[in-house]
Amino acid sequence: MFKKLLIANRGEIALRIIRTCKRLGIQTAAIYSEADAESLHVNAADEAWLIGKPRVNESYLNIEKIIETAKQAGADAIHPGYGLLSENSRFAERCKEENIIFIGPSPDVIAKMGDKIEARKAMEKAKVPVVPGITHSLSSLNEAVGTSRSIGFPVMLKASFGGGGIGMQLIRNEDELKKAYEGNRKRAADFFGDGAMYIEKFVEHARHIEIQILIDHYGNAVYLWERDCSIQRRQQKVIEEAPAPLLDENMRAKLGEAAVKAALSIGYTNAGTIEFLVDQENRFYFLEMNTRLQVEHPVTEEITGLDLVREQLYIASGEPLSFSQKDVKRDGHAIEVRIYAEDPKTFFPSPGRITAFTLPEHPNIRHECAVSAGMTITPYYDPMIAKMIAKGKSRCEAIETLRAALSQYKVAGIKTNIPLLEEIVRSPAFQKGGVQTDFIQRHVLKPKGGAL
Repeated sequence: MFKKLLIANRGEIALRIIRTCKRLGIQTAAIYSEADAESLHVNAADEAWLIGKPRVNESYLNIEKIIETAKQAGADAIHPGYGLLSENSRFAERCKEENIIFIGPSPDVIAKMGDKIEARKAMEKAKVPVVPGITHSLSSLNEAVGTSRSIGFPVMLKASFGGGGIGMQLIRNEDELKKAYEGNRKRAADFFGDGAMYIEKFVEHARHIEIQILIDHYGNAVYLWERDCSIQRRQQKVIEEAPAPLLDENMRAKLGEAAVKAALSIGYTNAGTIEFLVDQENRFYFLEMNTRLQVEHPVTEEITGLDLVREQLYIASGEPLSFSQKDVKRDGHAIEVRIYAEDPKTFFPSPGRITAFTLPEHPNIRHECAVSAGMTITPYYDPMIAKMIAKGKSRCEAIETLRAALSQYKVAGIKTNIPLLEEIVRSPAFQKGGVQTDFIQRHVLKPKGGAL
């Protein structure tokens, strides 16, 4: 096992990784920007290194500075967390060149699955169902129009290298496509350095189901059941739960087996997630692969009893998986909500100083949190400040626990999305379990007097 791990991330995920490292006796080195000097992960690590100025391209995205820091700190491995450089193949390659273990898959696998067009090709080759669409980059608006007519509106216009909902737009007709095409292409180029676009069919009223997998370096692979991530706003997840409600055991097994097949076909190792769309006829389609630890990994941990960061570290150190598929049990139900520093009405970020902060206490509530009273939320980073996970013997019990905890969650000085989360959890539609990717638009943001 590693002696020292550098964590190339910040906030709650850095704290999460530090917690497991302490249990395993691994020393930790945190990095931080000038804006994060007082952050909780800085104090929690065994040592902390200033990495640069507040903006991410001058700190948390500065590959060479992070590599240099890891060498100075004597770290033999780097955990990238999620977001930032976690799916950057160049970063993984630089780690390899410097003989630093990257906690994740190989650089070439990251590159292949980071290009959504190449990922679609790989899944078609592996005979995993993909959403109807094209497997090449669009050359012009005229081609986009012709392709959309052939597939049939509505369609999704997507950036091949996109992520986090950026460079992705629902298109319902030709006029919308003509208005969106150039702006979406430029946005993709600005954010991801490549304006390549493609089109696929929009699966209406779909469920977003993802499968957590673990694969070691010896071909041993398991799936750790599924998570339902259908409740989203602007293609960004808001609430995740495991297991997925209203999913039968046959479908559950089909999705798990397809995920393992997909990952093995590309030589994947470590923890990863295969994301699927499931339509109203229970047909499923490959959506994308996340070659990293997911934000929502705690719900899987809660129902399996596994520590996914621990498993990542053991796999990366060359250890074989210590269990097989038949050993992966399911216990109860878990629901995670993401707490954002944002106005629940406008969804604009709400930076500022937290003047009061109280977390609800309950034996079946887990907090992954990186803030406290007196801290300042800066405008430089993602506005997610915490996650809260409720566990229950049943989905009903988990919802009851979550509702009570949300009512006791107190944050003053900034606005948060807690009122939105409370509204979702109180919704009869949510409680019935029939969640779909357009849930918020249909049940929360609908105009008074009728649905959108």
